[in-house]
Amino acid sequence: MPRLRSLTTCTSSLTPSPTKGHRLLTPGNVSSVINLQESSAAEVPELNVNDPDSWSGQTHSSSRQRVPRDSAMWTGWWLWPLVAVCTADQFRDNAVRLMQSTPVIDGHNDLPWQLLKRFNNQLQDPRANLTSLNGTHTNIPKLKAGFVGAQFWSAYTPCDTQNKDSVKRTLEQIDVIQRMCQLYPETFLCVTDSAGIQQAFQEGKVASLVGVEGGHSIDSSLGVLRALYHLGMRYLTLTHSCNTPWADNWLVDTGEDEAQSQGLSSFGQSVVKEMNRLGVIIDLAHVSVATMEAALQLSKAPVIFSHSSAYSVCQHRRNVPDHVLQLVKQTGSLVMVNFYNDYVSCKAEANLSQVADHLDYIKKVAGAGAVGFGGDYDGVSRLPSGLEDVSKYPDLVAELLRRQWTEEEVRGALAENLLRVFKAVEQASDHKQAPGEEPIPLGQLEASCRTNYGYSGAPSLHLQPGTLLASLVTLLLSLCLL
Repeated sequence: MPRLRSLTTCTSSLTPSPTKGHRLLTPGNVSSVINLQESSAAEVPELNVNDPDSWSGQTHSSSRQRVPRDSAMWTGWWLWPLVAVCTADQFRDNAVRLMQSTPVIDGHNDLPWQLLKRFNNQLQDPRANLTSLNGTHTNIPKLKAGFVGAQFWSAYTPCDTQNKDSVKRTLEQIDVIQRMCQLYPETFLCVTDSAGIQQAFQEGKVASLVGVEGGHSIDSSLGVLRALYHLGMRYLTLTHSCNTPWADNWLVDTGEDEAQSQGLSSFGQSVVKEMNRLGVIIDLAHVSVATMEAALQLSKAPVIFSHSSAYSVCQHRRNVPDHVLQLVKQTGSLVMVNFYNDYVSCKAEANLSQVADHLDYIKKVAGAGAVGFGGDYDGVSRLPSGLEDVSKYPDLVAELLRRQWTEEEVRGALAENLLRVFKAVEQASDHKQAPGEEPIPLGQLEASCRTNYGYSGAPSLHLQPGTLLASLVTLLLSLCLL
């Protein structure tokens, strides 16, 4: 452990912020929090709480008048917060050192949605300048301060676009992500594979990847899925907060939505298989537990939860229950912890230490290789104290170090776990394999805003059983009337 900072360096703040999980040191617990190495012990005078003379750095004769006992007690009280601040500084310094070589890969950021809402995706609007953008959790200076080295930007379109213009809206959000890279090439590097992330790390840029949030964005079409892949999509969240015609969302588990597919329908299974073939990461944030189980069992590659937390720590249905964490462990998959207060503490208020509790828990149940960060910045209305924007990542990493995470475990959570999953997805892909072609049955689609080209050639092959029976009854009645 490096030497403690000088007293002058530490006097700027004597009390550590409770929101960052700093524990006040006392004579009874200081030894469990800070262990001085021999090198530092040789440079720091022996400290005796009950002997303030030992803090002066001077040698005193035994005949010199002692400081009154009250003064010694006062010294003891201000000493421990001072040491805590110095120790906290050291953990953060170590966090910065680690992040300089292993920056964070964040699983989910909704800045593109903010750009749509605020500026209708007009990036050349002076107010949309990402070097000075105000009122968002994310801008270029904050990304640099937070040591964000790779970001899955969310190409998100709300559930009310389903069966309407979801594909158009998704294309526009992919376009704005690509234009971010074009407009700020010194900061962003749009990439589509794990090698591209590592290249961006070497160049000191933010590797920018597309994550499409919500299976409704493919409009129940394997052709659209493939087209989005060719445009750079590298993960697809199977549902958002609504069912698709082929997968159930998390609101099924609350009773607010009814299960339609009991997890994944036959076509939903085809979507998962086609994602495996292409090399698109399967994202299970927002899906029902049955969908989680079905996808984890079916997928040939590890999956991710791009922005979810631990259900046992906060019993919100957007979080991952223990038995699913066991499947995550068995499949080498990844849970990237969400920072939204409601998923962290199940309350309107939360703090950084509580986020670390989720990271600790997932590590305990699923292993250190199952942990990542998925802040959900610019997609949520409230964030924990101490994690107010993307610049705060070093404070969270410092908290993990304070909790005795090893450097190897921290590097895994920062980037290496996601890179491992991404490489496994790439290795499982097989573009030589014939693409999936079976369309979803027409009867499973809402017909109000769509045509049925392609289905009319053999409509009976695509009708649901009930519809087919009704058609047969009609046909029999017609024959009887002849």
